[in-house]
Amino acid sequence: MSVTGMLGKKIGMTQIFDDAGVVHPVTVIKVGPCVITQLKTQAKDGYDAAQIGLVEFVKASKINKPMTGHFAKADAPPVRELREVGIESASGTNTEGEDQVKAGDRVLVDIFDGEKFVDIIGKSKGRGFAGVVRRHGFAGGPKSHGHMFQIQGSIGASSFPSRVFPGQRMPGHFGDAQITVRNLRIRGIDLEDGLLLVEGAVPGPRQGTILISKAKNPPRERRGFAGAGTLDPLKASKKASPSKKK
Repeated sequence: MSVTGMLGKKIGMTQIFDDAGVVHPVTVIKVGPCVITQLKTQAKDGYDAAQIGLVEFVKASKINKPMTGHFAKADAPPVRELREVGIESASGTNTEGEDQVKAGDRVLVDIFDGEKFVDIIGKSKGRGFAGVVRRHGFAGGPKSHGHMFQIQGSIGASSFPSRVFPGQRMPGHFGDAQITVRNLRIRGIDLEDGLLLVEGAVPGPRQGTILISKAKNPPRERRGFAGAGTLDPLKASKKASPSKKK
């Protein structure tokens, strides 16, 4: 048995080339190491999960007494970031004969070895108070002299119903929200340095903490896609059908 996710740090973006010479933009993630600080069980908590923490240097004086006792109970080092992830077995179902995960175990990036897609949860960059042009992508008004083109304009609904409808897009707090990006393709794994390369963008700033987990609903791979020997089913059916003699 193993956990389904890990905590990591977003390092930045780069690009790599595959065997066909196609460039792929990838995000480099420093994954783990993580430690299991607590196990949630069906009998005690009503569900099965593992509480993991990202192992990084934290002064003992920065940890309060309740959390110090919590980490000491699991024989785990003090950590700053804690998340809950699921538990899965090698066969996909929990069985009694498999090795059980326990508190204090270390979790490394090798849990993603053999996986093709991952889901990533992060917190987007905080942009502060923003207007409708930046927050919602409004076009704004005329940009000529004498106009304030970045204002929203009228939001009224005439004399009826004389109110603003709920959900009206207006200026406000922009960013600093939890974002989930699903089915990012894994382009490379460095087991020695604990690095994971995923294709595409990941929410959050550099050195931001993110949660990487195995894809819950990975996309189905299409066989024979984009190959020289790919057969068009429509053309194949027309070719196989008997031709009409005129």
